[in-house]
Amino acid sequence: MGFQTGLSGLNASSKRMDVIGNNISNANTVGMKVSRTEFTELVASALGPSGGGGRSGGGIGVAVGAITQQFSQGTMNVTGNSLDVAINGGGFFEITQQDGTKAYTRDGQFKLTSDGDIVTNTGANLMGYPTDSLGVTTSTLVQKLSVPTGAPIPALATSEITAEFNLDSRAKLGSTAVAPAVPVSIGTVGTTMTGYDAQGVPVSINLYFDKTSADKWDVYVPDPNIPAVTVPPTPLNPPILLASMEFDANGALIGTLDNTGTATATLGVVNMDLYSSNPNVNLASTPPGQFSATLDLSRATQYGTTFAVSSLTQDGYTAGNLTGVKISEQGILTTTYSNGQTQARGQVSLADFRNVQGLTPVGAGAWVETSASGQPVEGKPGNGNFGKLRAGATEDSNVDLTAELINMMTAQRDYQANAQTIKTQDQVMSTLVNLR
Repeated sequence: MGFQTGLSGLNASSKRMDVIGNNISNANTVGMKVSRTEFTELVASALGPSGGGGRSGGGIGVAVGAITQQFSQGTMNVTGNSLDVAINGGGFFEITQQDGTKAYTRDGQFKLTSDGDIVTNTGANLMGYPTDSLGVTTSTLVQKLSVPTGAPIPALATSEITAEFNLDSRAKLGSTAVAPAVPVSIGTVGTTMTGYDAQGVPVSINLYFDKTSADKWDVYVPDPNIPAVTVPPTPLNPPILLASMEFDANGALIGTLDNTGTATATLGVVNMDLYSSNPNVNLASTPPGQFSATLDLSRATQYGTTFAVSSLTQDGYTAGNLTGVKISEQGILTTTYSNGQTQARGQVSLADFRNVQGLTPVGAGAWVETSASGQPVEGKPGNGNFGKLRAGATEDSNVDLTAELINMMTAQRDYQANAQTIKTQDQVMSTLVNLR
């Protein structure tokens, strides 16, 4: 029986050496979790004096009880790659393998395919929640994350304009005595920006301001019916009244009227028309190319400082081609385009398990669920027990090379000791055989 005991020790030590070798060889594998060999004692059972139930006997060797993985956190390695993501805390990335089966991984080295899919190095699709263009989740059902890589995103016509500026309270009153009326301050108090029509053609947006009385100003736009628009307007090209603004003694906006003298429904927000030079847009409008937008003047002020524009924004843009893809720390998949636009295309989902030790590794840094692990619990990064994401970084292996090298020396000594027990048993058997 001594031979079998020693042989079991050799087999166990050899298996431990295999596990240690695997740990060392994967010390630089992203998301890899160190494995540990766990042993169990083999004990013989002997029949009782009456031939009945068993009783404890002597030990007869060792067996490998399990090979477990330690899911401790690995260190973060900043890579700067826009599609590299690390999980800082609990959870796994959900992936769908090429055969359609689900798997889970801590390896966040993702790639963009020619079809726009976000995949792992083995071609498995990264899964996540669908969102709108602003990143708001639209469904709790996970699906593969992808971005459009073919045709450019379509143009969007300007529909909302916001202007933030200060009008100088010290300005002189304008003059409307000369017909056609052109306020005298229009040449010095005004601003311009660029909008877009439905086909992405740039449209000039010009605003002029004229002080009509104490704390009151009129807002003008150019006359679109004049073919050769002159900036600023002249008596040959008079402007059109768009709205009137009134400020209080502290310089805050307290009232707005549209061009008919009616108070606006929302303070500072008026409707205005834009005019495209594109002959293919809004042919039925009068004049052709006309389309509508809202102008928000609610942030306007009147202080005793020089006229200055703080901000001009509008929501239109021309068509644009895909220039980049990145994943944020909240897991939002964002695309950027040549027209300066950014759009959300989904949010990375995470999964966790009641017993992560019950997961079965299937290679390439992936695990699959089993009855021992339980079913996955899905969620968003940073919610509940799920870890936060670190964009532009990967999670290194949690292998401690120093500890593994020491374990390897210990396993080698164990192997030698078990070999020595076999040698000793051979000497005992040789002595018995040679008795005369």
